[in-house]
Amino acid sequence: MSKDVTTRATSRQLSLELFEEMLASDTPIHKSTKEIGYQRNNVFVDVTDVGVTARRLLDAAHFIVAQESTTPKYYDVELSYFRWLMRYDSYNYKHLRAVVSEAQKALIQVLATPPGSTSPENEKWVSVQLLGIVGIDKGRITFEVPQPLIRHIKDPEKSHWLSLRITSAFTLTYARAIYDHAIAYLADGITDWFEIDIVRSWPGKAGSTATVFKYFKRDSLEPAVKQINEVSDIELSYETRTESPKSKKIDRIRFRLSRKAGADAVRASLLGAQEIYTTLKNEFGFTEKQFNAISQNRAIWSDERILNAIEYTRAKIDGAQIKKSPSGYLMKAITEGYKLSEAERRMKKVLEKKNEQAQLEATVKEQAIASVAASAAAAEERTKTKAVEEAQSGRDIYEEAEGKTQKDLMRAFITSAAGKLAIKRLKLNQDTIRDSDVLDHKDLSFSFYQFVFLRNKPKANART
Repeated sequence: MSKDVTTRATSRQLSLELFEEMLASDTPIHKSTKEIGYQRNNVFVDVTDVGVTARRLLDAAHFIVAQESTTPKYYDVELSYFRWLMRYDSYNYKHLRAVVSEAQKALIQVLATPPGSTSPENEKWVSVQLLGIVGIDKGRITFEVPQPLIRHIKDPEKSHWLSLRITSAFTLTYARAIYDHAIAYLADGITDWFEIDIVRSWPGKAGSTATVFKYFKRDSLEPAVKQINEVSDIELSYETRTESPKSKKIDRIRFRLSRKAGADAVRASLLGAQEIYTTLKNEFGFTEKQFNAISQNRAIWSDERILNAIEYTRAKIDGAQIKKSPSGYLMKAITEGYKLSEAERRMKKVLEKKNEQAQLEATVKEQAIASVAASAAAAEERTKTKAVEEAQSGRDIYEEAEGKTQKDLMRAFITSAAGKLAIKRLKLNQDTIRDSDVLDHKDLSFSFYQFVFLRNKPKANART
């Protein structure tokens, strides 16, 4: 985990450790004791004509895309989990379908010229749906996100941390719209100056129709700022200015914002707790039924109780005491409140230490064997090198000697024990072998030159 999720490098986006945990808690996401969110591309703040609920639906869909390591054409998850992510507590599925349809109409539009500028005829412009095909069937929701958006969701170049726990708490359209635009400036602490008309248009068709600033301020701006300060992780204020020093018409606004004291520390601790869900899901393969049982008993089945049961079950698995269904055993451990006693923990530590010591001793032994082998190989290499050097020195002595001396050296070699052995190994005839036969044969000449070196060792040492 990076030291600050708000500044996490984009290269870490695919490895964000944010896990689905809805089924481990029966509380709405905005009241969750655990953080859940993703690193959102700044470009997605410019989405208009989407209500608060549809915006939450898009957040949930993009969160699922961001945490998925692959890029399937369709994403498929439990509907109950998806509804929890978007904080949709109602069982009015007709209305939910209407929210889906609203989200499907949402577009992200990107143009090359700055806002308010005159658009040239050949200006680059892109408009993409934020959500494609959606299907709901048998307790699951399947949805498609247009391919051009995938890389921007998974690996954004400029991004900010978006907490679904926080954004799901907004009930005011302007609160969500202002938060979305302001949060990207958190590191700077202050936003750019925005035209009032631009801010007024952020929610799209749901935006304020008040043309006079004091009414927009009273009915939309002030309630939004108040809700942001009440339910989010930032403190927000704003300041305005007039069109010109001579004008009384307020037409510009900017926001000042800062992270609430302790918000980062709280987030960091909450993120770590999400291991529980992924452990139950991935390590033990918990089913929908088992997760529902946990959800229904969440009031008494605390994180500590579940973690104790996981530790207990792992110990039994390590001791080969579970023959089948580790998930069923763990479920029983949670239900009965099983946990390791202090004596069992000490015994486990002793066994682990003993195993570590045995492993260490085995490693030391392997290293010693490898060291001996390496030393032997090195010694053999040194011997070979020395023999080559001796043969070269013997050759120099032989070539520098007079003819008679050369003949004497050759005769001495052929009649020596070393020479006889070398000639015999090569299946040559000692009585008929010639000087040229010795000198032209690679192995025999090597033995001869070594013989010359050893016979003239004092001279060789003097030469060096």
